[in-house]
Amino acid sequence: MKHIYERLLAAASLRSADGAVRVSAEYEPTAGVGTPVFPPTVKIAATDGAGYLREERWVGGERTQVVLLDQRQSQANRCELGLLAAMERGEVFVPHLVLATEAEGVPVRMTSLEAPHRSRDAYFRDSVEGSGRAFDETEPGAALRGASSRDSGAFLRWVPTDLVYGVWDSHRKRRIQVKIPRAYTSEMVGLNPLDSVRGAGRVDPLNLTGETVRLTPEGGWASLNGEKAPKNVKTHRLSELGHGMVPASEGIGGVTVTSVQRSATVSMAQLASLRFGAASDEFTAAGRALVAALALLADRLAFAAPAIRLRSGCDLVLVAERLEWVMRGRDGRPATQPLELSTQAEALELFRIALERARATGLEWPSEPFVVRPTDELQKAIAKSFVLAGAGTAEGE
Repeated sequence: MKHIYERLLAAASLRSADGAVRVSAEYEPTAGVGTPVFPPTVKIAATDGAGYLREERWVGGERTQVVLLDQRQSQANRCELGLLAAMERGEVFVPHLVLATEAEGVPVRMTSLEAPHRSRDAYFRDSVEGSGRAFDETEPGAALRGASSRDSGAFLRWVPTDLVYGVWDSHRKRRIQVKIPRAYTSEMVGLNPLDSVRGAGRVDPLNLTGETVRLTPEGGWASLNGEKAPKNVKTHRLSELGHGMVPASEGIGGVTVTSVQRSATVSMAQLASLRFGAASDEFTAAGRALVAALALLADRLAFAAPAIRLRSGCDLVLVAERLEWVMRGRDGRPATQPLELSTQAEALELFRIALERARATGLEWPSEPFVVRPTDELQKAIAKSFVLAGAGTAEGE
């Protein structure tokens, strides 16, 4: 692994011919090619109804229609969850923030690897440390608030994954907001999608009638006994509250594709743009290489397994995978070389080497996450989301 680290060290500062690390992988449904997979459902602007995201791309020199199976943000979240799981297993530690509390007797915990805007999320903005001091006034909070494009040292020390997946401080009012582009990107698409259909409905074993009922102030419901509901009284069909029969109707049923492809990159150009203030060149180079090694580790933790579940109805098995260095082209042709880093164990070893080298140049990492709790108002809002409010309308069956 040491020779891979040395190459990564040079590449992350654009001091070699390497411009990126690329991962290309092919998957197929667990039941085989030709069986449906379910992309994420979105609201389609053209029809104002549910559908899937499609577009045309050049694939292998051919104009090809693809359907998006997992977008960049979702793939980044999978990598972050892979890191969290590895930390829970005690295999590695990466500095991060934790918001910890309790609501209705249920422990509530959110980390900067799970929050929508990572360390800059409103959950952390609206939190305090144990003594009651606002997060933005604590040591990590103040350091992150003072970070800039010319000095990302606070991110490297307290939340290095923000440098991997990008962060935007959009929840704090300031004229110049901190924006750090992602250094790692990944997405999964299906090629040549054909629509499938399915029937959606519900069978009620007791075959309750589909009468109209009113909601009660206590959160329950009561029959109208055939009478007309008074004005301003909210009513629903009993089937909307989860009782009675729902006749089967046609719905979108996923797609069949000829292949599922994942494309991921670690951008050396973005890593080389990272600055750490007045830090030495040695520290800066080692810091960039550490971020690169962290990106590769998270990718392996999330995607090195023989199978992956994107969502219900979208279980995939890995058919082929290639990791490679992407270098400066030669004679008008792209140049690549294999990167031997296919397993989680290899990526962990590379990361540990990178961390040791960064520490040797002066990097200080905490040994535990920085833990905060919600402000009183945020605590009330969190607690409210755990309160059972009574009967509600059923989602699509």
